[in-house]
Amino acid sequence: MLNLERLRTLDALARHGSVSGAADGLHVTTSAVSQQMAKLEREIGQPLLARNGRGVRLTDAGRLLADHAARIISQVELAQADVEAHRGRAVGELRIGAFPTAMRGLLPAALTALRADHPDLRARVREQEPEEAMAAVVRGDLDLALAIDWHNKRMPVPAELDRAHLLDDAADIAVPAGHPLAGRSGTSCISLAEFAADEWISWNEGQFCHEWLVFTLRGLGVEPRITHIAEEHHTQLAFVAAGLGVCVTPRLGRGPVPAGVRLLPVSDGVRRHVYAVWRADAARRPSVQAGVAALRAAASRPGPAH
Repeated sequence: MLNLERLRTLDALARHGSVSGAADGLHVTTSAVSQQMAKLEREIGQPLLARNGRGVRLTDAGRLLADHAARIISQVELAQADVEAHRGRAVGELRIGAFPTAMRGLLPAALTALRADHPDLRARVREQEPEEAMAAVVRGDLDLALAIDWHNKRMPVPAELDRAHLLDDAADIAVPAGHPLAGRSGTSCISLAEFAADEWISWNEGQFCHEWLVFTLRGLGVEPRITHIAEEHHTQLAFVAAGLGVCVTPRLGRGPVPAGVRLLPVSDGVRRHVYAVWRADAARRPSVQAGVAALRAAASRPGPAH
């Protein structure tokens, strides 16, 4: 009889395209992946992997079995969801992916509530950008993900996923204390168009937030001068404090602002929409429902995002 965990390993290899990718997705070592595949090949009696340069590829038999594995795993997960829903208790493991500011601003309170209200539910959290986290939910590598889009640019959500709005996260412009507009901190709102001559500090190229910044500034007739790239908001603020440019800084999970930085509220209504996503076929699972409820409660608490 075929072993389910070995089929999961084969499915991960097919989805990720490499041993290291499968190992990361399964949270195991590359040697564990290789061992599981060697055992599966002995069970099947024919090779499932072939060398491909420095990596590996699935053989014809490997692709055939991987297609069956994906369907088997989907049915097993559906059965687990039905059994959990029938039992009516949030138990087992809940795997959550969240972007950095949500990790700081929402997850501590949500996880504390889950631990208190559902002691038999074990939450595991992974820091991940929204696009990657949503793809992991679609694949079944995560149960829940926190995602964002912006007031003027929506992020596509795969059809297989349901979502729940958690909060709207206002954003400010961070400028050096010596900036000509710094004196307007804490008073009237300012337009992004007023920073046409400034150098910008942005997120990594290719990330949704970087694309949003370029899209928004160009929509205001401003060709952005992006000089520095930094993924973490705290790093961006450190660059602002050093007088190296300006940046957009959302309030969720922002924490203390460095000395030498002034925050300017934006008149353009700049804000992010933060929401939770999960697979539609897992909507009845008590663990998913408990996770969404805890995130909603954490989002409703007074804080810097409101």
